[in-house]
Amino acid sequence: MSEGASDNSGMPICPLCGRPIPPEARQSRHHLIPRLRGGKGGETVLLHQICHNEIHATLSETELAQSFHTIAALQAHPRLAKFIRWVGKRPPTFHSKTPGGRRKR
Repeated sequence: MSEGASDNSGMPICPLCGRPIPPEARQSRHHLIPRLRGGKGGETVLLHQICHNEIHATLSETELAQSFHTIAALQAHPRLAKFIRWVGKRPPTFHSKTPGGRRKR
């Protein structure tokens, strides 16, 4: 499991958006390779809950496993890049419903 970076106060940094994750912020672990696609027991990263929600609203489990199983690949996805620019202007504890529609299945 990857613990990721932390800022100078020891607060973890969300690898997707680059903002600190304070203890009071909604947060969760993301399996870089989805559990149902061979990632059970694999590497996880701590993310803001809103960042995690946006990943799963944007990409299917298959897409995550095949092409988007690194932070760099996730950040390069056009919808996620737009989201990262948007959420980067919000405070680290910001949470809302995932903007935009869910991916087409």
